[in-house]
Amino acid sequence: MADASREPRTDRADDEIAHPIFAAVYDAALPLENRLFGPHREYLAAGLSGRVLDLGAGSGAMFEYVAEAAGEGSGADLTYHAVEPDPHMRRRAAERARETGLAVHLEEGRAEALPYDDGSFDVVISAVVFCTVQDPAAGLDEVARVLKPGGEFRFFEHVGADGWRRRGQELLNPLWRRAAAGCHLDRDTVDRFVAHDAFEVIELERTDLGTFPAAPVVRGRLRRRRDGSLLG
Repeated sequence: MADASREPRTDRADDEIAHPIFAAVYDAALPLENRLFGPHREYLAAGLSGRVLDLGAGSGAMFEYVAEAAGEGSGADLTYHAVEPDPHMRRRAAERARETGLAVHLEEGRAEALPYDDGSFDVVISAVVFCTVQDPAAGLDEVARVLKPGGEFRFFEHVGADGWRRRGQELLNPLWRRAAAGCHLDRDTVDRFVAHDAFEVIELERTDLGTFPAAPVVRGRLRRRRDGSLLG
């Protein structure tokens, strides 16, 4: 069925994604970001095995958490792939992979058109990614496509708030998007995830970790249904 929740397009899905200044600032701010989001990244990395895709890997913030979890014995059969469309972020991600010693198959690509076959992965992880995806409905369809039936989609995402905080996000959103590489503050991202016909919920948790305006944060795990549905 048609996805009536698709957002109006403000960018072309085939536009080049390149934010050199944001990439440098984000990398410099990574220690602070890890203090805020470290528990969520540990949640995503826990017990990973099989073929895993890090969607929108950025500068490789997940790599140290995955390497640590694998070093504790949870990733003996782990094959780790990452996709990132921004060349400036991707270069930093390659450097971080070397620093952590994690074997990462790093590819250019965007969420709306992943360069992988159907059913390629046991797990897809998304760490504050869908706030910047230009076409989030298409991106979620792609996650469903590349996951094996029974596979997991693990995520943490900041979402639209309630009350005055939501109104504040809406007011800040135009400036924030320009400053933060297209990040939307007020997307109801997890509602979209849960409503997708290809997934069933394993667990969801709404937390206060994070700071306004990029808060609250919701994390969770979804399972790819085995019936083959790709309807959004």
